[in-house]
Amino acid sequence: MIEHRPFASLGKANHGWLNANHHFSFASYHNPARVHWGPLRVWNDDAIAAGTGFDPHPHQDMEIITYVRKGAITHQDFLGNEGRTEAGDVQVMSAGTGIVHAEYNREPGETTLFQIWIFPNKRGVKPRWEQAKFPKGTDAEGKLRVLASGRDQDKDSGALFIHQDAALLGGVLPAGTVLTHDLGERLAYLVPARGKVKVNGVVVGERDGVAIKDEPVLSIEVLEEAELVLADLPRAA
Repeated sequence: MIEHRPFASLGKANHGWLNANHHFSFASYHNPARVHWGPLRVWNDDAIAAGTGFDPHPHQDMEIITYVRKGAITHQDFLGNEGRTEAGDVQVMSAGTGIVHAEYNREPGETTLFQIWIFPNKRGVKPRWEQAKFPKGTDAEGKLRVLASGRDQDKDSGALFIHQDAALLGGVLPAGTVLTHDLGERLAYLVPARGKVKVNGVVVGERDGVAIKDEPVLSIEVLEEAELVLADLPRAA
């Protein structure tokens, strides 16, 4: 089953400084058919105006992944962590027993990003934050890199750690690329940050979402150069 969610069908919230698009129910947007996908609870497509951001606020028992698409985001938290994550790079925060953090766009222009929340498979962990830089540019080999993972760490070496049997993969792929992803009995959620792809015969446009289950193997054909982000997920929330 492949459920195509066109960008126009996502939840919308324009706060002036923040233009948000919600793949799942969030804040004032509620869609009972789009509450979570396995442990994937939030996938927000955010545009943050220059010089603005999210003031200090708390989180608890959630794995929060930020994938920056354009510009950069600056993180600060009460543990003393501070860092700037720029386009193509990723930051991960395990909220665990509780953390208060802020995120600001201190860049001269707009920052766009995906913020992805995943329910952890272990509650009450020690809060933590980390980031990683990943190679920029088109992957001529036509592969998706594992960016964050709580799966087999030997298999996903180099990825940021999360407390869940899940993985976030991403990459920029040239037009004409055809790749496969073995899913087995698991779930997936795929979003092209830009470009156009065909997933098991379904055409998916820029910033659309695709919820996938009961598809043991994904065949992804890149119709236009695409920046893809894919969550590989267990079935249980």
